[in-house]
Amino acid sequence: MGAVRKARMARKARMVSALTAAVLAGSLALGVGGCGNREEATGAAKEADEAAGNVAGGTAAESVEKPMTETGSAETPIAGTAAGAAGELPAGLAGGSAADAAPARLPSRYDSRELGRTSPVKNQGDLGTCWAFASLLALESSLLPEESLDLSEDHMSHDPHFQLGQEGGGDYIMSMAYLLSWRGPVTEEQDPYGDGVSPEGLDAVKHVKAIYLLPEQDRQAIKRAVLESGGVQSALYTALEGGTGDSRYYDQETGAYYYEGDAAPNHDVVIVGWDDDFPKERFALEPPGDGAFLCENSWGTEFGLDGFFYVSYYDGNLGKVNLQYARAEDPEPYDRIYQTDACGWLGQAGYGSETAWAVNVYTAGGTEEILEEVGFYTTLPDSGYEVYLLRDVPEDPELGEGGSFSKRSLAASGRRRFAGYDTVSLDEPVRLSPGERFGVMVKLTTPGAVHPIAIEYDPGDGRCRIDLSDGEGYLSPDGVRWERAEETQGSNVCLKAYTWAGPEMQYERN
Repeated sequence: MGAVRKARMARKARMVSALTAAVLAGSLALGVGGCGNREEATGAAKEADEAAGNVAGGTAAESVEKPMTETGSAETPIAGTAAGAAGELPAGLAGGSAADAAPARLPSRYDSRELGRTSPVKNQGDLGTCWAFASLLALESSLLPEESLDLSEDHMSHDPHFQLGQEGGGDYIMSMAYLLSWRGPVTEEQDPYGDGVSPEGLDAVKHVKAIYLLPEQDRQAIKRAVLESGGVQSALYTALEGGTGDSRYYDQETGAYYYEGDAAPNHDVVIVGWDDDFPKERFALEPPGDGAFLCENSWGTEFGLDGFFYVSYYDGNLGKVNLQYARAEDPEPYDRIYQTDACGWLGQAGYGSETAWAVNVYTAGGTEEILEEVGFYTTLPDSGYEVYLLRDVPEDPELGEGGSFSKRSLAASGRRRFAGYDTVSLDEPVRLSPGERFGVMVKLTTPGAVHPIAIEYDPGDGRCRIDLSDGEGYLSPDGVRWERAEETQGSNVCLKAYTWAGPEMQYERN
């Protein structure tokens, strides 16, 4: 839906601003190796957001909430010692996640390899699949050292919801969509890489339930996430092709890389360590100061230092977009995930305010189920949320004041430090009757946002197959007046529900 049409609808409904075109629009620029480039897309999204907000009379459409945070927090230099003995994290950093870690002194040097927390180096070959390799390498590292899995990049990059193909590239939004919808991951043994085919009917061997987007260029947050999860997915710009060729930004002898320009990133890697004292003289081009992140690449062990290399703290791209795979669990006990956003977070919706409401209505299966968790994205850091439940929602709900959605019960509340996706446990599990129409509602308050609700829609860039026929989502500026997202906005709401079956399981868990 165009911004002008949204403006007309907004005036008719007397809302501050109808859902704008603040979405990740534009074609996906392809870089070296075919790995996707998000920067041009988000630039187009910002222009679309500003234009839509102005046309619609929005008061705060000055910046787009894109799938990367913009806190701009800089690191205060911290002197420290090297990490402790193998298998030990520095005091104060064991357990929890980067989002919850208590302040502690970070070591000046850390290498996940020394603690057995890096997955073996892989080789993407000549396909544009760095995004899938980086995503799954980071996920594999998050499971180590307790569990070692070799996950299938072939299955992720052949996902039928994606249209680019393995040669066309991809990005972390696609990785998140695939993993958070539980279409994967599967193992390399189940779907080997590079054979051009991907079997159907494979079940995910892990359920990914939390992926955090760390603040841009926040070295402390990145380091803490590496300490907790073994690796952080990020991106850089490179003129190297598959590890071959010459680049004036890369020193082959020292395995050190520094790019000082402003070209958009075109290759995903995994940050697995750092060295605050890595000499600036070891780079082909000398950066302003010492210090580098240790990164794992997907160009085989012939590249760099057995597949690893150092990237300067001052690199123009690394650290701008950072993903921490914070929680992945065994598939049990959850039997079913209710969702309508197979392609994930492709845009944002809102009403010119930092607060907005969203609902997804689902129909329970044919057996009794227990609803215990819901999952949703927060588009910027420090978002507050309230989760409500709706029971026995009518087929044609009343959307005005005092209507069907006013009969809601508070089920959970809290605040998230980082942007990204996480699941929330309900205060009390809810037993769903077979065939019951139930609704999951969330109120999000996101400081600095004008479009706080994550949505799936078709930006027209040919990346994903969007299906609006399977959703029943609603959006509201105030929790009183509602509109149907699929009908008025051409979008699905990114809001999932997780259930497991049977009263006997309820007894066992109690």
